[in-house]
This record gives sequence, structure tokens and C-alpha cells, in this order.
Amino acid sequence: MRVLAIAPTGFFADYGCHVRIMGQLRALQQLGHEVRLVTYPAGREAPGLRTFRPPVPLLRTMPVGSSRRKVFLDALLAPMVLAVALRFQPDVIHAYLHEGALMGWAVARLMHRPLTFDYQGSLTAEMLDHRFLSPASPFLPTLRRLEKWIERRPEVLFPSSAQTAVLLTGRGVAASAIHPLPDNVDPEMFAPRHRDAGLLAALGLDPSRPIVVYLGLLAWYQGTDLLLHALAEPPLAAHPAQFLIMGFPAVDHYRSLAQRLGVDHRVWFTGPIPYSEAPRYLALGDLAVAPKLSLTEGSGKLLPYMSMALPIVATDTPVHREYLGDDAVLVSDPEPAALAQALAAALTDLPNLKERALWLRHQVEMQYTWTQGARLMEAVFRSLT
Repeated sequence: MRVLAIAPTGFFADYGCHVRIMGQLRALQQLGHEVRLVTYPAGREAPGLRTFRPPVPLLRTMPVGSSRRKVFLDALLAPMVLAVALRFQPDVIHAYLHEGALMGWAVARLMHRPLTFDYQGSLTAEMLDHRFLSPASPFLPTLRRLEKWIERRPEVLFPSSAQTAVLLTGRGVAASAIHPLPDNVDPEMFAPRHRDAGLLAALGLDPSRPIVVYLGLLAWYQGTDLLLHALAEPPLAAHPAQFLIMGFPAVDHYRSLAQRLGVDHRVWFTGPIPYSEAPRYLALGDLAVAPKLSLTEGSGKLLPYMSMALPIVATDTPVHREYLGDDAVLVSDPEPAALAQALAAALTDLPNLKERALWLRHQVEMQYTWTQGARLMEAVFRSLT
């Protein structure tokens, strides 16, 4: 089967949306399908994926999230999507992000092909989360109507969680068009391993003190501000734990915030970590934290944590509860004091939490691998064709 994927983003960069795109498409290829990806000129090549980009050689980086630059890039990307589709003659057009679904709908109508949409969250909610739009913006009602219109165009939507599936039905999408497709991970790549003593020394971490790890984007809606403020709250303020925060953007901003809060001596910021190196860094942790505040997005960082059998403290969101159940510490009150208490309690209860983390690792092996996700996609594609 030929699958044309459309991803209007600076693919590949080392964060969750791009990891999901790469994992899905590579797994489809491993099942024997031909895949072509059309994406922005920014980003790195992903080995093994046939990728097509508009020829803008000077544009190699993109900001994360909403950007005015995307309007220009979408105008370049749309004709390339059509050109690649006409040459490739796909059986299915598979879109990422709302802009991709809009382009895909136009090409799918022209070529009489089915369109599927990997739905990772609300477009307007992302714009608000990134503060690209304010709640008072006069453009917001129009963009929300456009967003809902786009969501009704594909034959099938693949939301990343049961929670987002519920949101879609509430927005008028037919339940028969919704096929939840959870985030996945490679359990062989993200497997429990011993700490790398050389990496520990290179980072300047003290091996005698507990290490809490975070891997993901740095932004307020990801809970980065919440986490740093929690470090200054009792009882965590007096705890000897070290915090290894891995990710981007705004690293300098959060370093400054840590200094203002007086916790910079306990926090190590690495900046972006290559995805291939993520298991080595995560293995340094005794405990992982997922303080995400957004209620409209998935939380792909949980899957590497779970796959590496790391004990987890997370905010109590519907998505986190869906993956973690009762096998992690969930913080119902998204305030620094509550997160501080939860982290301190988890650090004193690590032996019990490690047993529960092993069960989460087992859950990954049973239902959250890229191959399992690709088989679900394959079954839907075949039903459409």
C-alpha cells in the first residue's frame, strides 16, 4: 500500500510530535508499505524515510509551535504535496496537524483518495498555549470554526488518547470516524539499563544523591514553571535530590528563573537531547516527572519513562491517568506546593514505586509499541481502500 504523509512542521526535531511521526511511518514501512513524507524545509533528515521538502535552503530551523512563518511555508508546501501525490499515486493520504489535514483534503478530493488525520491536539488551544493568540483575539472565533470544519473532512481521525477522542465527539466529529491511536515507543531502544558513569561525571551530577529527570519541551503549559517553583517549596526545598531537565526551547529563560528562585544549584539544564541519546540520559534518573498542564494534547514523554521502568510523578490529567492508572504518583492540584510534596514523598517511597514502574514497562510491551500502532493504522487503511 502507498501512503503519502503530510507534516507541516520542521521535521525532524527532538520532541514528541516528531517522534510520533517518525515512529509511525517507519513502522508502516517495516510492515511492507511504501511511504513518502512531504514536510517543511527546516529540520533534520530521518534515515530511512523518503522525504520531500520545498527548496528553501536557507531555512533550516523552526520555532516550536505556532509561528507566522508557517503561513509562508504552507503556501510553499501545498503545491509540493500535490506534485508528489500526482507522481506517487498514493492509496491513502495521511495528514499530521490541522494544516496538513487541510492540504490533504484538497488533494484527496482531487485524486479520489481517502484522507486520515493523526490528531494530536486542538489547533487553537495550541495557539493559546504558546501565547500566539490571546483569548480576547478577534481572530479566535473564526479560527475555531475553521478548525472544526477541518476536523470533519477526513474519513478517519487518529486521536492520541481516549480523552482527545471524547473532545472530538464533543466538537461534532462522528464517533464512527474516530479511531484512538495511543502514543508508542520502542521498548528495545528505551529499555532499563545501568547508569553511564562517564555521562554522570560529565554532567557534574553527584551519584550519591537521587536524580529526578524530565525530558520534553520547556514551556509553561508543559509544567516547566510549575516544576521549578516546586523545587523552592517545602519539603522538597530541603531534599538533596538533583533535577536533570532535558529539552528546549527557552533554556536561558528557565536557567534565569531557577536562579531567581534560588534552586539553580540543584538543577541541570542540558538543552536539546538527540532522540537516539535519550535512553542513556533517562537511565541516570531515579524518578521521572511529567508536570504537563495542557488538557488538549497528548503526553508522549510518558512512554519512554514507562518503557525504561522509571517511577513517575505526574499531574493528574485525563491523558496521564489513561496511561498510568494507579501505578504512578498523580498530583491532582497543579500547584507548586502540591507537586513538591508529591515529589518528596515519591523519593522516600522509591522501592515501592519501582515495582509499579516494572508493571508500566510490561504495559508498554503489551500495547504501546510502534508495531502495534502501525498494525492498527494498517487495518484502518485497508478498510478505507
